[in-house]
Amino acid sequence: MTDPAVPEAARLAVLGSPIGHSRSPRIHRAAYEVLGLPWEYGAVECDEARLSGWLGERGSEWRGLSLTMPLKEEAHRLAAVLDPVAQESGVVNTLLRLLGGTWAGFNTDVGGLAAAIREAGLDATRTIVLGAGATAVSAAMAARDLGAEQIRVCARRSAASSALVARLLQARSDTGTPWPYLESWDLGAGSDGSGSVSLAAALELEQDPSSPESTLVISTLPGSAGRGLEVPAALAGIPLFDVAYDPWPSPLAERWRDAGGEAHSGLGMLLHQALLQIRIFVGGDPALPLDGEAEVLAAMRHAVVRE
Repeated sequence: MTDPAVPEAARLAVLGSPIGHSRSPRIHRAAYEVLGLPWEYGAVECDEARLSGWLGERGSEWRGLSLTMPLKEEAHRLAAVLDPVAQESGVVNTLLRLLGGTWAGFNTDVGGLAAAIREAGLDATRTIVLGAGATAVSAAMAARDLGAEQIRVCARRSAASSALVARLLQARSDTGTPWPYLESWDLGAGSDGSGSVSLAAALELEQDPSSPESTLVISTLPGSAGRGLEVPAALAGIPLFDVAYDPWPSPLAERWRDAGGEAHSGLGMLLHQALLQIRIFVGGDPALPLDGEAEVLAAMRHAVVRE
């Protein structure tokens, strides 16, 4: 039985641009079928410029939305209220409609990524985050929540990685949340002018015997950037968690595996962040487990890998 406050009929969707590759509709539909909720969940192509107007045109039948790139920071700006994770990160990937037509913003990427890394048995003690966008913020927070002692943020532009670290440190100051050691590194541009980057150059400290080796690399890079990243063989012993999942293996994962390394896809993150979204859409709280959640998660897992 579902809570009587949960509507019998509701509309939901995932928004982003591009959105055609998204597996969210089939994951969510599988969950609602198990829960006995005849809810509609679709996919909508939407960019940042259109998001505010699109939200304002939704009727009361709309219950919630999943947000993917490039909407996560704009959704944060538009949300009337924010959960603590969204507040700290400045990132919203989930909107829940409130009475009066406003929206509450949540970030389930942090919890979803942490759950996926934990499920894969990976060690986040000394984590390298590749990229400096909205997902990189969530990756750093996930590593922190998993007990990281050191987090290094690497981006092609030093200004971007430095800004992300400064943003996280400011959030630490605002919230009083303990953070591990943070630093930013500049991946730099390839000397051949191709725009490729050298991970080996950025990770020279890995060769320093006095510096503990990293235990995990989390890539939040788009496929094009990952394609140009040089993967030194010395890093093959560090597992890679790539938030990308379509296509898989990603260009970066292929390079990692060619160097003899271990690479994990972002499907686990997609699955676990979606579970938190469904908790929000059903019960209004990402920390409130669903009735029969094990069965729901099993159905979602089957849906996410089905071709």
